Amino acid sequence: MKQLQSLNQSQRIALAGVLSLFFPIFSPNLFRPLGRSFPSLFSEWNAPRPRHLRLLEGALDRQISIRQQVELCSPLPDQAWKPCPDSYRGSPLPEKSQGFLQVFLDGGLNQQRMGICDAVAVTKILNVTLVIPRLEVNPVWQDSSSFADIFDVDHFISVLKDEVRIVRELPTQYAWSTRDYYATGIRATRIKTAPNQASAEWYVENVLPVIQSYGIAAVAPFSHRLGFDNVPESIQRLRCKVNFEALNFVPSIRELGDALVNRLRNPPSSSKTSGTMDPTDRVNTIVKAGAGKFVVLHLRFDKDMAAHSGCDFGGGKAEKLALAKYRQVIWQGRVLNSQFTDEELRNKGRCPLTPEEIGLLLSALGFTNNTRLYLASHQVYGGEARISTLRKLFPVLENKKSLASPEELAEVEGKASLMAAVDYYVSMKSDIFISASPGNMHNALLAHRAYLNLKTINPNMILLGQVLVNKSLGWSDFEGAVVNGHKNRKGQLRLRKQKQSIYTYPAPDCMCKAA
Repeated sequence: MKQLQSLNQSQRIALAGVLSLFFPIFSPNLFRPLGRSFPSLFSEWNAPRPRHLRLLEGALDRQISIRQQVELCSPLPDQAWKPCPDSYRGSPLPEKSQGFLQVFLDGGLNQQRMGICDAVAVTKILNVTLVIPRLEVNPVWQDSSSFADIFDVDHFISVLKDEVRIVRELPTQYAWSTRDYYATGIRATRIKTAPNQASAEWYVENVLPVIQSYGIAAVAPFSHRLGFDNVPESIQRLRCKVNFEALNFVPSIRELGDALVNRLRNPPSSSKTSGTMDPTDRVNTIVKAGAGKFVVLHLRFDKDMAAHSGCDFGGGKAEKLALAKYRQVIWQGRVLNSQFTDEELRNKGRCPLTPEEIGLLLSALGFTNNTRLYLASHQVYGGEARISTLRKLFPVLENKKSLASPEELAEVEGKASLMAAVDYYVSMKSDIFISASPGNMHNALLAHRAYLNLKTINPNMILLGQVLVNKSLGWSDFEGAVVNGHKNRKGQLRLRKQKQSIYTYPAPDCMCKAA
């Protein structure tokens, strides 16, 4: 009998061993901590509990005055800077083009947007003809959307027709000049050596001779390849004209964006005030300052961001190990932040805000729990488990999927650039925009909204890092520190300094003092 039991136990152990070998095949997501687009199931299961329980309790019990709400929701006052008059014109378009310029743009939507503006500027500098830029397949999200899938080509060409020549496709004699052609070897017509922040003179000296010799030149890569200083005023203003006037999204993106904005501004009647509400809640709900308004939150907390920061997000050893492995595979030890402790990184403002932390920031600034919050994000690391604390603070939390039908989303679903374009469009229509962490979308919207004098909250990352490290801090002190640290970070115009990007600070280069 004992021998039989021993045999059965051995068989069970053997069977368990076999199953453990095949388990990864049948459930691969459990063993895929390095997937870029989706968090592993381990990270979902190990989503941490709130890290700032004391502050969270204070935020849930907060009392917000009508005055705070009115101040938050009121438009920005006139800041005496305006987009330059439409009558402004740069140098006239020469009768003859010197050849064709191609550019290949990598990165995400907003990095590509900046590249398009630079490409038009270089086209003007060289007096050549620009071929509609080629958007490279995004290595992170694997999105193959083309320029014409995202931007209105007819509008783009029409707005710039008096400034530069633009063609949709190359003439047949240059049909060989394709991305595949440049990928197969070193070509005399390809420029690979364009330095970051190159001067206008560099293009005249290094690219124009190639175009004059061959009739065409292709610059690849072409990201951040034109400097911001010592550039003629006409070129600076042309870049802003491209960014703020020529780059319109295609009608389908605008239509979907308008539908989302309409639903945010006009929620279903079931969400309106009922006759049984507490008097304080009634006042908060019907106050005119917030009626029909909404806030866009760009929650930049994806796996790339979390891993690259080198910060600790409370997921324990399993999360630390998964992010460290991911960081090593993707960046091969080139992430300098990983050499610092979590506290050192937070004191320097280098840690992206988690959904919980951005919720505490919004609460301290005076947003109420009935604020309509639109979440503009591609993929939040940790999924819904990470967002749950934010949703507890702001239950009226919307996104594309909660507002639109599957049929409406069909055209953009699974295409990161198109999804980002919809979020950009909705963000430009919002009453307030706030980004949880700096990045290309943060910078692009900071500039575009400053250009139109729209309210944008720019988080003080150093302050937040320092106060959130202090676990003994109570709600009252946290709220006071946040309010004082953001007095001048709600859209007040900042003039560009040397070496800063025109795509983040459009004044004074692209804006004029009001008379």
